[in-house]
Amino acid sequence: MLDPRVDKLASLLIRYSCAVKKGEKILIEAIDVPEDFTAALIRHTSDVGGIPLVMLKSNRIDRALMLAGTKTQWETVAKLEKRQMQSVQCYIGARGKPNVSELSDVPGPQQKLYENTVWKKVHRDVRIPGTRWCVLRWPHPSMAQMAEMSTSAFEDFYFKVCTLDYAKMSKAMQPLKKLMERTDKVRLKGPSDTDLTFSIKNIPAVCCDGRVNIPDGEVFTAPVRDSVNGVIHFNCPTLYRGTTHTDVRLVFRNGKIVEATSSETRQLNEVFDTDPGARYVGEFAIGFNPHCTKPMKDILFDEKIAGSIHFTPGMCYKEASNGNKSAIHWDLVMRQTPEVGGGEIYFDGHLIRKSGEFVISELKGLNPNRLK
Repeated sequence: MLDPRVDKLASLLIRYSCAVKKGEKILIEAIDVPEDFTAALIRHTSDVGGIPLVMLKSNRIDRALMLAGTKTQWETVAKLEKRQMQSVQCYIGARGKPNVSELSDVPGPQQKLYENTVWKKVHRDVRIPGTRWCVLRWPHPSMAQMAEMSTSAFEDFYFKVCTLDYAKMSKAMQPLKKLMERTDKVRLKGPSDTDLTFSIKNIPAVCCDGRVNIPDGEVFTAPVRDSVNGVIHFNCPTLYRGTTHTDVRLVFRNGKIVEATSSETRQLNEVFDTDPGARYVGEFAIGFNPHCTKPMKDILFDEKIAGSIHFTPGMCYKEASNGNKSAIHWDLVMRQTPEVGGGEIYFDGHLIRKSGEFVISELKGLNPNRLK
């Protein structure tokens, strides 16, 4: 019997997130997710008159392909998948991870080869700008372990987060979008030695309200590329290319990362040396999903933590462009809540959030007690 929560999530993705219309094609890329969920997505697509296409993948197979990978191989894959992506109007990436460290022993250059071909030519250049898309994680036991929860408790949490009333949240985030779009100078203060300044002047702010990622709950923009100065010390663990980094500390001078350390400093700098744009920032965002309260090494959840910000070395999005281009896009999260030492956000010298709570009247609708 199909879990009704699975059916509810599938309906939300097809009808709200991607808003599939009659006659439109949608590519469902299912990576290590249950067949029942993929089938539910197909059924709901058919119910609204859409045309479902399905591509089944596996993390273990992806690892094997990366280890054997050649430039010719990945360019061939990119050519085929690019053509497929160009033929659809919508995309859902349902991504399970039975083992979150599956790629940890794939050498960096092999992962970089994949990123510079398939990810860049299919996802960055076609899927992101050219389709209505939504990406979500599937709740494998490995995620429950990272969240330090039982499997059953994590499943309850997962479906509560993913089927939130996103229409209500969308309305509440509009004042933050407007405020960000009339702001010039931003200052972030946080635990440890974080003190960072930058400008967001004349760069659009974008509301993330369940139409692009599930779970959702952020407004993002980008810093003026050369305006970032100071130090930011992230307090959430982060998983990238199969390696977990903790205690990531970045020093910026005129927009560029001039010093980078973490629990895995060598691998950290290897990522930032991917290309020139990898040492500049393509996104600044404020998170406020009331059900996301602690890090679990899954960025789709962690970047939405209520009382957090994330700062992203690498590629900017065209919707909020500062001109930075890169093969990477690495969301790094800092919490500013009391249990980790607090923190503040200032817009043009005015305090707008303290210790994770918005303090000005027009933004208080985004505080957890108002969104649950």
